[in-house]
Amino acid sequence: MSFVTVKKGELLSRSIEDYPEGLVIPVDKPYRWTSADVIRKVKWAAIKHFGKRNLKVGHAGTLDPLATGVLLICIGKATKLADEFQKQPKQYIAGVTFGATTASYDLEKEVDSRFPLDGVSRESLLAVLPSFIGEQEQVAPLFSAKSVDGVRVYEMARKRYKAGLPVEGLDVLRASKINIYGMELLNYSQPEGTTSDRRATPIPASMDSITAASSRINVAEAPADLPKAEILVDCSKGTYIRALARDLGEALGSGAFLHSLRRTRNGGFRVEEALSLDDIMDILTK
Repeated sequence: MSFVTVKKGELLSRSIEDYPEGLVIPVDKPYRWTSADVIRKVKWAAIKHFGKRNLKVGHAGTLDPLATGVLLICIGKATKLADEFQKQPKQYIAGVTFGATTASYDLEKEVDSRFPLDGVSRESLLAVLPSFIGEQEQVAPLFSAKSVDGVRVYEMARKRYKAGLPVEGLDVLRASKINIYGMELLNYSQPEGTTSDRRATPIPASMDSITAASSRINVAEAPADLPKAEILVDCSKGTYIRALARDLGEALGSGAFLHSLRRTRNGGFRVEEALSLDDIMDILTK
């Protein structure tokens, strides 16, 4: 692959023809931005920079609105490599709250049920993590971009949710094969008043310092009285970390959802090398 990877502070030619194999920009996607939001902003700036109205711009691997981290933007002929990039292994840091569920498996929807915490502890979580490593089948969240008969499943789920119907009644998704290569518990925090692990290290506030750019994306309040974990996950294409959170809760005889998600690696692209949208706008307006 001879595409050019855009780096922070780099000066780009004004002619896309100087990049015959295209450009790849690793973006650190902002919180509450959809992947489509990012594409629209970058495409607008790239068209102005290169003076080419029919410039091809796309991304490789959607990130949920409430997730941050590596999102690969492909420009020009590099768009043909999007499928190849999507097949690459991914790494995430998942913030999981135990003892409750939401319809979306993250904080886009309000907590809808609470569950017992008797089986939830640092030790029990460490004990079940190895059972999730390896090739397995996973059912995606109903609030996802998967298609059934040409219709996005999240569109069906949102209709049921708005109508006050249980989303779980929408039984349309089949399990898909995924592979989880490794999982590591980074932090575990259990508030006083629950079955306590006093040695736990509190998890930093996940996204408080990141500016919310899209008021269209709802963010519910995370309960402060529930145990939380921060887990490093290395996995294959097609793995839904929200679904993994759901399954971890069930494995502990409770419920769970994501309160934060950060993609730290996509193939050979690491979040430490990713550009902010401000970085990209600076490059494409020079």
